[in-house]
Amino acid sequence: MQPMTRLSLVRYVDGELVQVVRAIPAGKKGFHMKAGSPLDEKALRLAVASAGSAINPGDAAQITNLDFKDKEIVVDINGGGRGKTRLRDRIHLEVGGIPTATSTQQESRVNTNAGATLYLDFDKSLPDMSADELKKYLSGVIDFSKRHSAAVQWVESLPPDIQKAIQERQPVVGMDHDMVLAALGRPDRKVREKGPDGNEIEDWIYGKPPAITIFVSFEGDKVTQVHQYPQ
Repeated sequence: MQPMTRLSLVRYVDGELVQVVRAIPAGKKGFHMKAGSPLDEKALRLAVASAGSAINPGDAAQITNLDFKDKEIVVDINGGGRGKTRLRDRIHLEVGGIPTATSTQQESRVNTNAGATLYLDFDKSLPDMSADELKKYLSGVIDFSKRHSAAVQWVESLPPDIQKAIQERQPVVGMDHDMVLAALGRPDRKVREKGPDGNEIEDWIYGKPPAITIFVSFEGDKVTQVHQYPQ
C-alpha cells in the first residue's frame, strides 16, 4: 500500500460517525474479518458469546483509529477494545464528498459505548484502495451511509468562500483549525516554533517529500500562510 493511500484512508475514514449493524465483541482480540469475503456470522456470534458485546446493533459509534499492518488493517471503534478509552472531540462533515475531519481541541465522548476493534485481514500485502472500498469491506458490521445533520448545518453556516475551499479540499488563509480539518483531515505532522515577533507558529504538514506536501501555518487559531511543494 502506497503512503498516499494510507494518508487518504486516514483522512476520509478515521473519525467517521457510523451506525453499528452487527454486535461487535469486546476485548483486545476484537473480531477478524476477511476482506472481500462474506461476513462469517457464526464466528462473530461465537466471539460475542465469548467476550461479550462492546457495541450493539443500532448503536451510534465512531471510527477512532486506523493502524496499517503488513497484511491487515486494524480499525478501532470508540477508542478500541485494547485498553484505549480516550475519545477526541471531532467535527464530522459529509457534504458533497467533503472529507471527514477531526479536532483535538476539546475532549468529549461521542457516546457511552465501550470500545471495540476490528481486524480486516487481506492474507497478502495490503493493496491500494479507496476510502469507499475500505468502507465496503467493513459494511457487514458498520454502516457509513448515515448523514449527520449537525455537520451539514455547520458547513452551511460558513462563508461561501470557505465552503467552496472545503469542497475543493483547499486550505486558505483565514481558516481556523476546524475548517482546515474539514478541508484536509488530520495532518501527518505538527511542528511548533516561535516567529520573529515572538508569537507561536504551528505548522500542519500534509504529505511527505518528494510527494506533494502542504504546509499550513497557524498563528493562534487562524491560518496565516499556505505553501505547497512542489508547486
